[in-house]
Amino acid sequence: MDTTKHKFAGTGVALVTPFITQDKSIDFDALKKIVNHVVDNGVEYVVALGTTSEAPVLDEAEKREVVAAIQETVAGRVPLVLGIGGNNTAAIVKQIREQTFEGIAGILSVVPYYNKPQQDGLFAHFEAIAEASPVPIILYNVPGRTSANLKAETTLKLARECSNIIAIKEASGDFSQIMQIVANKPKGFAVLSGDDVLLTMPLMAAGVQGVISVTANACTKDFSDMVRFMINQEMEAARELHYKLLPLMEALFTDGNPAGIKALLSLMDLCKEELRSPLVPVNHTVKQTIESIYQSF
Repeated sequence: MDTTKHKFAGTGVALVTPFITQDKSIDFDALKKIVNHVVDNGVEYVVALGTTSEAPVLDEAEKREVVAAIQETVAGRVPLVLGIGGNNTAAIVKQIREQTFEGIAGILSVVPYYNKPQQDGLFAHFEAIAEASPVPIILYNVPGRTSANLKAETTLKLARECSNIIAIKEASGDFSQIMQIVANKPKGFAVLSGDDVLLTMPLMAAGVQGVISVTANACTKDFSDMVRFMINQEMEAARELHYKLLPLMEALFTDGNPAGIKALLSLMDLCKEELRSPLVPVNHTVKQTIESIYQSF
């Protein structure tokens, strides 16, 4: 098993996109506040335009403005990963070729959704992205959202044959599949957890090198410290933080993401609890649960 420190080891945070209450326009002041919060509290890198950002309801001009605001606020303090994915391979390749990558450390690219490609199709899709990209790529396997699972053998083939595919964010929840990747991956390839709640700590015990987290938007220090404790094999300290965070993390995902994390961020006065349709805020009971747990921290 390769234990070399990876450039995307540790905690990455999938940033939310805050909105203003009156017209649901982007709240850039709140976005900058959140970026400073996560960087100042110890994440290793940030991810722009991931699932948590509500990217599907942002137009192209808004996406460019969000990335620019994050870049300006990060100011080189931590690496920035950009979400570029979809189910039209040619369109993604075109987007990559037109993208300016100055200040961008990598791409997070989700498994194609809705059209359910076969494994050969998934391989060809990511191979084309790898050939087009001037920066390293993190694959993102989240079959609960995409309805397509990137199997371990396909991930390993991509890792071996595409030199700039250097990691996978694995959110399948399939321990056997994830451990198969960890056990057989080539040197320099990282497996990252895509599940904050139950899997990050046990998967890191099995050899996963970090996580791209939702919870770290808010509970940045505790979550990042837990991950660092796992990297350093300080199990008791990691376990203490895991169980401290567990009830809150469970509550955050009860009514969907990013509704839960935005409810918490609003309690922390970091942004408004606003989402764009078709997403809506958490229900009253869940909001009360999040608030009660947060007040006990």
